Amino acid sequence: MLGFSFSFLLAGSNVLGIFPTGSRSFIFDRIFLVFLILGTIVGVIVISYMLILAYRYRENSATKKDDVDRPKLGELPPRTDDGSKLLKSLLLSAVVVIALVVWTYGSLLYVETQPAQIDGALTIEVEAYQFGFLFTYPDGYQSNGVLRAPVDRVTVLKITSRDVLHNFGSQDLRIKADAAPGMISETWFLAESTGTYDSACYELCGAGHSYMKANIIILENSEFEQWNKTKNNGS
Repeated sequence: MLGFSFSFLLAGSNVLGIFPTGSRSFIFDRIFLVFLILGTIVGVIVISYMLILAYRYRENSATKKDDVDRPKLGELPPRTDDGSKLLKSLLLSAVVVIALVVWTYGSLLYVETQPAQIDGALTIEVEAYQFGFLFTYPDGYQSNGVLRAPVDRVTVLKITSRDVLHNFGSQDLRIKADAAPGMISETWFLAESTGTYDSACYELCGAGHSYMKANIIILENSEFEQWNKTKNNGS
């Protein structure tokens, strides 16, 4: 119920551009950038305030109070304010943290739910085995160790395993999904530039695990369509 409500909220918020959309790389880079900026701002504020207090109450400072104002052993220090500063700082911190958590969760929820909302996506089945990957295209064509996909078009991957637990992932495309026997894991990617991307198994699966790799070749749309027409001829 909570997931459904948040999905509805996410759909409405995306209209306003609150959550980042696009490729997985863009979304994760944007999340990293937001955390980096906020972390830097908080760090600068905390360190600056600490240095200001250290300078204000230094040993030879004119604002430093005499020892006579200090409470004696066993006495409670006098009350200096009503705690409003502490309350305001806690409320401000809570608002920032909650907003950041909600925004991050919404961004990640978009990543997780995106495949179900894609029209015209290319769907490729990925079967992991010791020690390689078999890619099956919608027309039944199979390729061992090489996945070809068009640029600027969403590619959905349905991943399973023939034998033991594996994991298919690519750091460049920000994809990573389990491959388990008898189960299908679904993920997606959207390549924004052509080229060859590395992928590998990220689950220790046997003696040949380190050799379990595959290439993801991203082609221009015209090149992909040409390859798609001739691939069954061995081209």
